[in-house]
Amino acid sequence: MKNITIYDIAKEAGVSVSTVSRVLNSTAPVKASTKETIMRIIEKYKFQPNALARGLIKKESGTIAMIVPDITNPFFPEVFWGSENEAREKGYTFFLCNTAGEYSRETEYLSIFREKRVEGIIFVGGRINLANCPPDLVQEVMEVAEGTPIVLVNGNLAKSGLHRIYTDEAAGTAMSTQHLIDLGHKDIAFIGGLDFMTTTNQKVKAVKKKLEEHQLSLRKEWIQYGEFSIKAGRELMNKLLDGEERPTAVICVNDFTAIGAVKAAMERGLRIPDDISIVGFDDSPLSTAVIPELTTVTQNTYELGRLAVERIYQIINGIPAKKNTVLQPELIVRQSTGKPRQKNEY
Repeated sequence: MKNITIYDIAKEAGVSVSTVSRVLNSTAPVKASTKETIMRIIEKYKFQPNALARGLIKKESGTIAMIVPDITNPFFPEVFWGSENEAREKGYTFFLCNTAGEYSRETEYLSIFREKRVEGIIFVGGRINLANCPPDLVQEVMEVAEGTPIVLVNGNLAKSGLHRIYTDEAAGTAMSTQHLIDLGHKDIAFIGGLDFMTTTNQKVKAVKKKLEEHQLSLRKEWIQYGEFSIKAGRELMNKLLDGEERPTAVICVNDFTAIGAVKAAMERGLRIPDDISIVGFDDSPLSTAVIPELTTVTQNTYELGRLAVERIYQIINGIPAKKNTVLQPELIVRQSTGKPRQKNEY
């Protein structure tokens, strides 16, 4: 048996779709005999009214979707938390999808969003963080955007013209680099992140630029690319420590990587920050759950999520809104950074 829709019920009952909708939603009086006929047909086909059926008349689903690449990374749940709370305030529910970093899953979810007729999509991570996103992946998003508002969080698709909410990650990295320089560090390394991702490239460029301003440089061998995980942070830190010369400070692509770096350093008998300083990025809940607590950069994750929903609401309701909203980061100084030891102290 095919799936019965509100249109099938209306046709068999000999009434308009709006009349069936009024019965389903109890939004207006319907003649008793007509209501009885409609309810008999509903029972006949075991029709289950749901949010999508109730929204057919108004062309609304009351749902906003979010795509994230890694739900285990605290950054993304924090963004979602801000989005969900704002959505509840505005009467929306959420459809959260985790892609595990697979672009094929993003494609699948974009197709599902069309079928479910979501009212807006928040895209976080994945293809929107690629330095050179393939044209076909961009085109998929643009086709969906023709009928559904899409907001990109901390990412971009070149020449797409889509709305963006993002933190100035380069500025945040410059802050952490300046912090280390002010403490007296000259030998600074960077670990974590993939070199084809914009979030990584922006941070590496920011470190280089800030060091150059102080007549310092970022050694090639002290740039270690990898994943964004704790495991990667541990492995990349060990590579640094196995080198002929060691940096006195390490800037990490995110807090996950920084925690891995802390673990590797401590396993090698190093004291933090006495022997080496470590800086994270994101100011996730994990940054204060480790000892020593991490010096890190806050991305205002909750606000990123909240503003993304606010922007979708503005687009849906025809409220003028600027294309790009940039949040300024803040350096949070904690226990993992300090002055470097002098050579004669070793």
